[in-house]
Amino acid sequence: MTNFLIKLFIKDKDNVEEPSVRGKYAMLSSITGIVVNILLSIFKLIIGIIANSMSIISDALNNVSDAGSSIVTMIGFKMSQKKVDSDHPWGHGRMEYITGFFVDILIILVGFELLKSSIDKIINPELPSISNVTIILLIVAILAKLWLFIFYRKIAKTINSAAIKGTAYDSISDSISTLAVLISAFVAKFARISIDGYVSLLVSIFILITGIKAIKEIIDLLLGQKPDPEFVKEIEEFASKYEEIQGIHDIMVHDYGPGRKIVSFHAEVPANSDILKAHDIIDQMEQDILEKFHCITTIHMDPIVVDDEEINEMRKYTEDFVKSINEKFSIHDFRMTDGGERINLIFDLVIPTDEKVDVEKVVADIKEEIHKKNNKYYAVIKAEHSYV
Repeated sequence: MTNFLIKLFIKDKDNVEEPSVRGKYAMLSSITGIVVNILLSIFKLIIGIIANSMSIISDALNNVSDAGSSIVTMIGFKMSQKKVDSDHPWGHGRMEYITGFFVDILIILVGFELLKSSIDKIINPELPSISNVTIILLIVAILAKLWLFIFYRKIAKTINSAAIKGTAYDSISDSISTLAVLISAFVAKFARISIDGYVSLLVSIFILITGIKAIKEIIDLLLGQKPDPEFVKEIEEFASKYEEIQGIHDIMVHDYGPGRKIVSFHAEVPANSDILKAHDIIDQMEQDILEKFHCITTIHMDPIVVDDEEINEMRKYTEDFVKSINEKFSIHDFRMTDGGERINLIFDLVIPTDEKVDVEKVVADIKEEIHKKNNKYYAVIKAEHSYV
């Protein structure tokens, strides 16, 4: 069914990097979600009122909020496709994240309202009137939400959308919530015991957890989070295939919305290279990365000495010692300057952000080790954190 809808409404379905195609996927996702959730909310509201069941009414209101979420998501995608202007040179892609943030706020507010209603129902319990039709409709609702989950997940994966991915998670939590309501209906019908308020309470907690989890993901995107390690690995492997490139470091990835990544890094080239040739290689690499990964890239060229035996030996010695302190540490931009009585070994020490270490002590230990190797050697170290 999902593939049929995609094939029917999205003609250029494979060109997912094109903003207009992403917009069509988002529009299909939103409209489908609006239609399904409105129908579900109407059915649940009617049977909830007839059965006098707070848990079913709560579930119906949850579907209303889901339909509202789909509308806001649709607006967000539409706004994110606006062309660049003088005030927003990187486009409006983050509008998708901002509208996702408001959707998550809406989910949390609905959760709180249902929480209050559930507590009131627990304090003043009433046995709901459950019919076979009620049970059948709840089963249909569970199956519909499971299909929506599969549908949203497929589209989210296809266009790499955090907003639609969050909607998919919301759908699966809705299925669990409706399943809990169904269990409550069975208990009321066959055991004549009212657990309606407690189930409604569980539904509201599910909604709150879903909203809080989703809003955290959106906030991480807006603040700027660590890029996907697989994406970084692909960039590193891609760069290593170019002639003259000895390695890359200081990779930075800025996310201005889906399909709008800005990447920068330093590329090491032999110091004795033809500078014009090396520059042409760097230019070609920037163009090739744009075509392959669809992101604008700026590359800084770092010359390193590769044909000096002493420098190569000390670079290897320093790398090995740094790794002996912590396997996750690394160095780059290694060079040596001979001042006669003093030889400076200058390099950057990269310490992962999440490593809790005494940086000053680590730097002091490295300096001491290098000086022990040769009393003319003095390490000049710049400690920094990786952005990936």
